[in-house]
Amino acid sequence: MREPEPASRPADDPPHLHAAVETWTGRASGRLQWLLAVVGIACLALGVELAVDSSWASGITPLVMAVVGCIAAGLLILYGTLAFVHVAVRVDDDALEVRCGHLGFPRRRILLGTVTAVDYAPSVCPRHWGGWGYRWRPERGMAVVVRRGEGLVLRLADGHSLTVTVDDARSAVRAIRSRLPETGSSHQGMPGHS
Repeated sequence: MREPEPASRPADDPPHLHAAVETWTGRASGRLQWLLAVVGIACLALGVELAVDSSWASGITPLVMAVVGCIAAGLLILYGTLAFVHVAVRVDDDALEVRCGHLGFPRRRILLGTVTAVDYAPSVCPRHWGGWGYRWRPERGMAVVVRRGEGLVLRLADGHSLTVTVDDARSAVRAIRSRLPETGSSHQGMPGHS
C-alpha cells in the first residue's frame, strides 16, 4: 500500500527535492607511505647531522650543498608521503569533495551537476598510475591513489575522469548515483538499468 504524500510538499514538486539525503563520508589509508616518511626523516636528520658535526676542512661549498640537498630531499619526501598517506571523500547533495593527507591539501571539489557517470573500480593499482599521490595519465585521466584496492571512477561532462581510492567504494558509488539526475549514463553498471 502506498503511503500518502506529506501535506507540506506541493503535489507538483519532485520528491527528491524534499528528501533529506545523508552526507556520505569515507576514507582510505596507505601503510607503505609511512616507510617512505621514515626515509624522509632520515634525510632530514642526516642534513642536520652534517651541518652540526662536520669538519669544515673540505670547504664550505660542498658542505652547504650536502646539507641543503639532504634537508630538501627529506622535506620533499615527507610532504609527498604525508600529503598522500590517506584520502578523505565527502559526498553531499551538491558535490563530491576529495581531501588528501593530514592538512586536507590538495583538495578537489566536483559539483555533482558535472558528473555524467560514476563506476565502481574493484582494483585500483598505484603501479598503473605511476605511483601514489595525485596522478594524471593522458589515456586514463586523473587519480588520487593512496593504496591498492577498490575505488570509484567519476566521468565528467567535460570528458575528463577522476579515479579515487576509497574504502567501501560501492556505497560511495550508490551515494553519488542517488544524487545524479536519473539518466541512462548515471546508472551504468547498475543491475536493472540500461
